[in-house]
Amino acid sequence: MKIKLLMAFFLLGSIAFAQEKDSTATFKKRVLENTEVDFLLSYYKQDGVHSAVSGGSGTENLTDIASSIIVAMPLSDDEILTVDAGLSAYSSASSSNINPFDSPNQNPWQASSGASKQDALVNVAISYSKSSEDRNTTWNVHLSGSNEYDYSSLGFGAGLTKQFNDKNTEVGISASAYLDAWRPIYPKELNDYAENGNSLNGGIFDNYTITGNPNYSPGSFKFHDSKGRNSFALSLSFSQVINKKLQASLFLDVLQQQGLLSTPYQRVYFKDISNSYIDQFQLADDIERLPDSRFKLPIGARLNYYISEKIVWRSYYRFYTDNWGIQSHTISIEIPFKISQRFTVFPMYRFYNQTASKYFAPLETHLSTEEYYTSDYDLSAFNANQYGFGLNYTDIFTSSHIWRLGLKNIDFRYNHYDRSDGLKSDIISLGFKFIFQ
Repeated sequence: MKIKLLMAFFLLGSIAFAQEKDSTATFKKRVLENTEVDFLLSYYKQDGVHSAVSGGSGTENLTDIASSIIVAMPLSDDEILTVDAGLSAYSSASSSNINPFDSPNQNPWQASSGASKQDALVNVAISYSKSSEDRNTTWNVHLSGSNEYDYSSLGFGAGLTKQFNDKNTEVGISASAYLDAWRPIYPKELNDYAENGNSLNGGIFDNYTITGNPNYSPGSFKFHDSKGRNSFALSLSFSQVINKKLQASLFLDVLQQQGLLSTPYQRVYFKDISNSYIDQFQLADDIERLPDSRFKLPIGARLNYYISEKIVWRSYYRFYTDNWGIQSHTISIEIPFKISQRFTVFPMYRFYNQTASKYFAPLETHLSTEEYYTSDYDLSAFNANQYGFGLNYTDIFTSSHIWRLGLKNIDFRYNHYDRSDGLKSDIISLGFKFIFQ
């Protein structure tokens, strides 16, 4: 999830400066004059020492390459149809250890050669929006779908935006639902143990010798009965132009998730059970177990200040809480600086802090008598700093062309992420916007 959340932040971010409205125009201006096409590319790389696949210890090395094309088409003066199609392919040393036993010298710090080492995510989203004659009301609907090796998702929703006070005030409401389904894959040793009638006869146990505690018996493990995960969200927003230089906005999201909310292939090791090994790899006592419901409440605000013709201050704050015991604070700052009419450079900084979930504990700290448990450090207490910069090129006259596509914008971004638990990552993103002429 964090990768997806990071990719969305970098790929879809853009820099915009206020444009004056033509109050003298008597004709009806189209919501979108021409078809716009966005090409987005990103490269993401991370590493760390707390792999959830290996129970909170082991490599988190992962690389991801993503691409997306977004086409926004005017259907009429008032209507826009947008199609967003993306492909993301990753290679992960961590997830390869779902089955570490297909390579010699099993070790949580090395990648295996199994099928789970790599995967691809395909997603498509279609949205339709319509504006009123006076452009003060806009409503939209959307439908989306995505699929990867062990997970698929179907989403849909609708929203309404109203503007008041000569378009200086805007309120919005939207609702969405995502109906997801797991095709669970489990740690190899647990899968083979259960499929062989809770015994060590068959599967990998015929090919390897168990050391440590030779009487390996993960009695807590059982396959998940439910494979669905449903998410529902209600979003409210308010934006106000305070004066010519200052704009503020507030937002509130109410989210409810139900179903299989734990990850089937993330191992857990118990403190009160003797360790069993194959080579250097510790055999799981169970998989992550979490409640089948989760309530989330993020509340945030943005404040943008126009300092001068060359500098804009953009700031963001969010408070988050949920019923799993996590509370977090996010602060981010972005300062676009206009070098010339076409080029803008912008430094960026983001700070994040969260408390631990009441279901989290490190490696070999949980007890087998507990109902819920995870050693996924995404649910631990940590601080994170993110530093970056970007460069934006804008040509409002689209003087450069490729066939009938005029180049309007190029957006380049680089960010480095550093988490207090040792996770580090880098992401580079590049976006091109064309106008179909």
